[in-house]
Amino acid sequence: MSQSRNRLSTGALVAIAIALGAAVGAAGIYGKASPSGNAPAPESIASIGTVACKADPEMLARLKPLARGEVAAMAVRDSAIALPEVAFVSAEGEALTLADFAGQAILVNLWATWCAPCREEMPALAELQSELGDDEFKVLAINIDAGDVSKPQAFLDEIGVSNLGLYRDASMGVFNTLKKEGVAFGLPVTLMIGKDGCMLGAMNGPAEWASEDAKALIAALKAG
Repeated sequence: MSQSRNRLSTGALVAIAIALGAAVGAAGIYGKASPSGNAPAPESIASIGTVACKADPEMLARLKPLARGEVAAMAVRDSAIALPEVAFVSAEGEALTLADFAGQAILVNLWATWCAPCREEMPALAELQSELGDDEFKVLAINIDAGDVSKPQAFLDEIGVSNLGLYRDASMGVFNTLKKEGVAFGLPVTLMIGKDGCMLGAMNGPAEWASEDAKALIAALKAG
């Protein structure tokens, strides 16, 4: 009888462990609805990429103290790194990579319509683009909804955002590549990319991108 109870107890513990593991795995891609982002990405992502980037150390030093307040979760790196190639398409179906935006500083934001904090920060990203976007800076919002373009397009139409374009990767390959490299842990995830295409910082979780804190950080990124 005692052995039977022990077997039952062990089986129950295994079932609980499996259930918890599944829950943690599922949570990884849905993000957390915190007001200004989750914990910064660890500096362990220094192993990303095989090409050395040559961002001005003084520029990185200028960016670090500006990652504060509403954008305090942006982990500005000690040294810039190259990312693996990530592929996505424009609203017109044109195949693109980050290299197509060389010469512009870009704020890459991965989002999905099923991600509540992504939806909440989209108007602020649009405001940031309106105020600072030009030939030297762009908010590059990449949607990773599966299926066709109708759902993300309907969402952008609903909230009146038309200045971000509709870049997409329905395969989620962009997210999976960044996740494999240790950059993306959930959605939204946002990367600061310098004009040379090198990654200068990363944030997992939402932020108030229309805030003065965010605009000061991005103005410095844009200035190079």
